Amino acid sequence: MLQSETVRSSRKPKRGLLRLRQEIPSGIFSAAGLVVPILLLLSWWLVTSLGVVRPLFLPSPMAVLMEGWRQVQEGILFADASVSIYRIVIGWLAATAVAVPIGILMGNYRLIEGGLEPLISTVRYMPIVALIPLSILWAGIGDTQKILILFLGTFFQQSLMIMDNVKNIDMNLIRAGQTLGFSNSEILRRIILPAASPGIWDTFRITIGWTWTYLVVAELVAASEGLGRRIMDAQRYLATDTILFGTLFIGVLGLLTDYLFKKTGQSLFRWNSQTR
Repeated sequence: MLQSETVRSSRKPKRGLLRLRQEIPSGIFSAAGLVVPILLLLSWWLVTSLGVVRPLFLPSPMAVLMEGWRQVQEGILFADASVSIYRIVIGWLAATAVAVPIGILMGNYRLIEGGLEPLISTVRYMPIVALIPLSILWAGIGDTQKILILFLGTFFQQSLMIMDNVKNIDMNLIRAGQTLGFSNSEILRRIILPAASPGIWDTFRITIGWTWTYLVVAELVAASEGLGRRIMDAQRYLATDTILFGTLFIGVLGLLTDYLFKKTGQSLFRWNSQTR
């Protein structure tokens, strides 16, 4: 009897913060996200304070903050940020406007998938940097060229991810719609799209992050302003404090964008447990 109780007790899941898929208090969850950045910041400060690394290679956190404050005072930061955000938004929206219908069609019709998927899968592996000379020939050196680079860096991956979002819908739902006599367009509108919407929204959230990563590449050539251009100019003069600040600032803007998409998804799809 005692042995059986011992076996049953050993099979009970252990309580703690590291159980698989176990919910934890929101305060602990938020605090955990601050621990690693704080430790990295302290390590950065310690290394630079002790002179382990020369400032040319790794400026101190204070030097980076002072560089950011200088850009704020001179009006450089907000001018560059507004230009870059405009390019990000337009480039991502253009890619999304084309990728969504193509991804939905590929996910629902095998013929369209067979015709487009091999080409899209091939192009998405091509380095975007190599396409900069062509983009200049096609679109000049203005904002259109930068937006085109952001479009190319986002569209191909996004269309394939949306295709997968649609294909992962349970076939039983589609068969239920067919049993009820729904037409193909009704099944698409009333069953497939609502069921795939949370996954598609997550795809939006991920791909706009990729668009941010292509910003420096997009502003690499013939850009007079922008966060990426500021970083490239600083590279010429070995201004590592400007490079680090610009990189961290882009990361913060990307994090805010991700947070906005996450909270919006939780509000739009409260019925879906994966968006909580």
